[in-house]
Amino acid sequence: MTARRALVVRGGWHGHRPVEATEIFIPFLERNGFEVRVEESNEVYADDDAMAATDLIVQSVTMSEISSEAFRGLRSAVERGVGLAGWHGGIADSYRGNSDYLHLIGGQFATHPSKHPDQCAGDESDNFLCYTVDLTDLGRSHEIMAGLEDFTLRTEQYWVLHDDLIDVLATTTHPVQPYHPWHRSITSPAVWTRRWGEGRIFVATPGHSLDVLRDINVRTIIQRGMLWASRTESE
Repeated sequence: MTARRALVVRGGWHGHRPVEATEIFIPFLERNGFEVRVEESNEVYADDDAMAATDLIVQSVTMSEISSEAFRGLRSAVERGVGLAGWHGGIADSYRGNSDYLHLIGGQFATHPSKHPDQCAGDESDNFLCYTVDLTDLGRSHEIMAGLEDFTLRTEQYWVLHDDLIDVLATTTHPVQPYHPWHRSITSPAVWTRRWGEGRIFVATPGHSLDVLRDINVRTIIQRGMLWASRTESE
């Protein structure tokens, strides 16, 4: 049996520790039969031969930019059946200036609400809230979430703008607070999948820090999501 090939593309904003974060999951991919190639630039997406030889792309590139050639290569690869998976800003807050990328992913980071101003210290912990990730009915029946229950995290709670072509496996709800300007609670997707052409896309919004990625629920969801997204011999 020919090994499946995973392409890990990492970079962008260093605050999400793209190197250390992806290193958490590379051994898992190797144990599951993937040959793993790591690239520090998304220009690899413009390499037709590299894309044709890839079964799964794991992207961890927060913000940053993507050339038109690289984006076309990425989108074409997914349409032909290459899986695309990622977490947090590495996939849901990539390439803000490229609306076609946002269209491909189906959900885009908008904000992560903060604590009460009196509790803010002026660092990243200002946005660390205790919140619940709630499985949807679809999620409870999906292989990615099998056996899991609703769980709680203390980290950035992503508020995501999204369309209706995503299949939401878990959500999180932003409550109304007197120190925020919105007037109704907002429920955002926290884990979703998307079919695009022949390809599969997987997104999990938790993952701001290495300790969150090591949380048993988050780690399990991401590991299963990568396997789900990958092109298989039967496809």
